[in-house]
Amino acid sequence: MTSSVVSADSILAIDVGTINTRASLFDVVGSRYRFVASGTAPTTIAPPFSDVREGISRAINLLQETTGRLLIGSDGNILIPSHPDGTGIDAVTATLSAGPEIKVVAVGLLEDVSMESARNLAITTYAKVSETISLNDRRKQDERIDAILRARPDLVIVAGGIDGGATRSVNQLLEAVGLACFLLPRDQRPQVLFAGNNNIHEEIKETIAPLTDLHLAPNIRPGIHSEQLAPAQISMSKIFKNVRAQQIFGVSDLDQWANGRLLPTSTAFGRVVRFLSHIYDPNKGVLGVDIGASATTIAAALKGKLGIRVFPQLGLGSNLENLSHYISTDHITFWLSEEIPKSSVRDYLFNKAAHPASIPATVEEMAIEQALGRQMMRSAVSQMIPSLPFTLSGPEGDLLPWVEPILASGSILSNAPTPGQSMLMILDGLQPTGITTIVLDKNKLLASLGAAAEINPLMAVQVLESHAFQNLGTIIAPVGSARKGTPVLRIRTTLEDTSESQLEVKFGSIEVIPLPTGQSAQIQLRPLHRFDVGMGGPGKGGRVRVVGGSLGIVIDARGRPLQLPSDHDLRREQLKRWLWTLGN
Repeated sequence: MTSSVVSADSILAIDVGTINTRASLFDVVGSRYRFVASGTAPTTIAPPFSDVREGISRAINLLQETTGRLLIGSDGNILIPSHPDGTGIDAVTATLSAGPEIKVVAVGLLEDVSMESARNLAITTYAKVSETISLNDRRKQDERIDAILRARPDLVIVAGGIDGGATRSVNQLLEAVGLACFLLPRDQRPQVLFAGNNNIHEEIKETIAPLTDLHLAPNIRPGIHSEQLAPAQISMSKIFKNVRAQQIFGVSDLDQWANGRLLPTSTAFGRVVRFLSHIYDPNKGVLGVDIGASATTIAAALKGKLGIRVFPQLGLGSNLENLSHYISTDHITFWLSEEIPKSSVRDYLFNKAAHPASIPATVEEMAIEQALGRQMMRSAVSQMIPSLPFTLSGPEGDLLPWVEPILASGSILSNAPTPGQSMLMILDGLQPTGITTIVLDKNKLLASLGAAAEINPLMAVQVLESHAFQNLGTIIAPVGSARKGTPVLRIRTTLEDTSESQLEVKFGSIEVIPLPTGQSAQIQLRPLHRFDVGMGGPGKGGRVRVVGGSLGIVIDARGRPLQLPSDHDLRREQLKRWLWTLGN
């Protein structure tokens, strides 16, 4: 990395999503880095263009019209570096989530050890494991080869053998991979990532490298009870670029504009979450959720350790056609505040799958889409939390642990008509506990900042602290059990002008204490009936300073896990009441 790149003042961040392509400009305004503007155009990877560059060009043209700044030269190329007259840009970053699921065959020695680690590595990006091979299965070698050929994978991940451990068994599995590659036409052969016993790298180079593209990564299972995915994720990002370059015309040029730094959007999103975990409370983790058309991504980090999982089956695009395999219609209708037949819900999902760029046109369609967003977050976080590679403090069981802050991204959240609707979707879907802050990525910038952090970390910090993000408010969610209507928390709020107010919160309710954005207050919490607000244990309270957001301070005393009435009419009425409390 050269010094000119590290000191880049202006950055053009290109994000290619399944539906939209965004070009965002970051530059110095006054004495600080700021998000200046963005241009958005439809992504053009499908016919009639079938070229990602067309959408990028249109997005940059819109950005130029908005800012009056020339970014593309007469030859059609991006002007790098910037010039004294204000034209051009110092650096380009790129993120990509568009494209089909990457088909993966996972190969490992033991089903619940190295095989599990290979699966865990695959789901850190936009991939689906379509076949697994291990010593545990009883298939003969020719059957294993046939399984690989039928799967037609884009990538084969091979794991197994602790460092200095098994070699013969690993080579036996690799033999099937090599023979399958040999039998496939060269342009259809999968990339192969070996992330097993480091001691046999040279042998693998001799057997696999002549047949297909081979990537070697540090062992993801260096010990029988230890797993380390982070080093191999670097190789996964490179493989992602290679696969997408074969699938989508123009991706190679995009990577070249970004000086080889094109990243999967999920990887860049996870980088921001990991970065913030170094800054915020070291006793809590940082959580991020991104609901996109291609997938839902959940990332959590603690003291620089990152856990990330991508759920391509939980995307708001064409994947909705197969959503019933993962989420039942009943789970979606459960969150509806309107009386809508299941058949109408199914029809909307199929129409949305056929036309992913469409937006809700009626109140009923908006209700369906927001119910869908709730259930997607609920499904994703419930699978993610138990698989974290580190332990977060907080309530036991399947409840979300203490985190601060929560970063939320995705058009379904940022395009909601009111902040209250965005907030209630997040509260229902993630069900946070204790005290935290909800930050909404209203401009879809988090992944771009994650990519830009490698070039200019200071810029990423200053933009994150700017008004480019919307602080929805501080959340206080006491954990415990009581009868509905029982007082569970007393709060005394002291504002900057020393005025005070007191509030008694009853179980089953949502309460809002107004606190304008940017203003601070001291709050004293006194939990009742051994409820836990994350201040030292059940029944323990204390003082904490909070900063206001769009909704001020929101106390969610509905219980964890959230229990809604089984009666349809009562449940819908309850959902409407909560939404009214948050300002519709």
